[in-house]
Amino acid sequence: MTQNRRIAFLGLGVMGTPMAGHLARAGHQVTVYNRTASKAEDWLGAHLNENLSVHMAATPAQAAIGQHAVITCVGNDADLAEVVLGDQGALASMDRDALFIDHTTVSPALARQIAEAAEPYGVKAVDAPVSGGQAGAEKGALSIMCGGSVEALEAASPIMEAYAARITHVGDTGAGQATKAANQICIAGTLAGLSEAVRFAQGSGLDMAKVLEAISGGAAQSWQMEHRWATMAEGEFDFGFAIDWMRKDLAIALAEGGANGLSMPITALVDQLYAQVQAKGGARQDTSALIRHLPEITQR
Repeated sequence: MTQNRRIAFLGLGVMGTPMAGHLARAGHQVTVYNRTASKAEDWLGAHLNENLSVHMAATPAQAAIGQHAVITCVGNDADLAEVVLGDQGALASMDRDALFIDHTTVSPALARQIAEAAEPYGVKAVDAPVSGGQAGAEKGALSIMCGGSVEALEAASPIMEAYAARITHVGDTGAGQATKAANQICIAGTLAGLSEAVRFAQGSGLDMAKVLEAISGGAAQSWQMEHRWATMAEGEFDFGFAIDWMRKDLAIALAEGGANGLSMPITALVDQLYAQVQAKGGARQDTSALIRHLPEITQR
């Protein structure tokens, strides 16, 4: 049986909100912090109604006091640096031998910086970005790619099991973030091909449902095809992972690749195609809105 822990969860966005809820329902004592305090208040009220052991804090530093673990799921490098290393950051308030788990998608360099800053405090750090989207977070079925020491991962895994379907230790500090960058490269490339395939099928006057039935059981099959073919064909993009966030992630991948002397022409091209969709007002639309860089076709 998983031992119940005192946990601070910092960041209640579309991913963090259900993840923190899973922790509370697993029996952990959860203290939440969110930059927009009303979100934390709403989360607290909803979970108090379930008679769970939940609290909220006014700052990351306050949230971290006396906790066995501090978990972050915020927006970007600057946000994470602020809530962990800033004047009111969590790290300086954490107990020795406490655990830090970061689920934000950030640069490997920042993951390494935080781990180095945590070492003098005796805090074990795990960079643990997630894949599976909002639906995976709500179902407690995320895939988590982890960087850090074996000891840190062994301590973190029983906690993360509350919202994970798969937990993989991919290497040392920063490896989790580098793996997430690889994940995003794969998704971006898949959506680029899928966008052209949808437009090709429409332009050829094909029955879109029949095309999906025919090709989704073969080598072309992907999660994106299964879940986004029909909605891309219908021009529906009001769900899922926003283009703004994908471009943030691709910038991380391109920067890390450049630092390693790698050429990434496909990723760079897809990033620029996403920039075109942003210019058309698609910044907050799902990443499948990449198809919007192509002209629309009225099916024959």
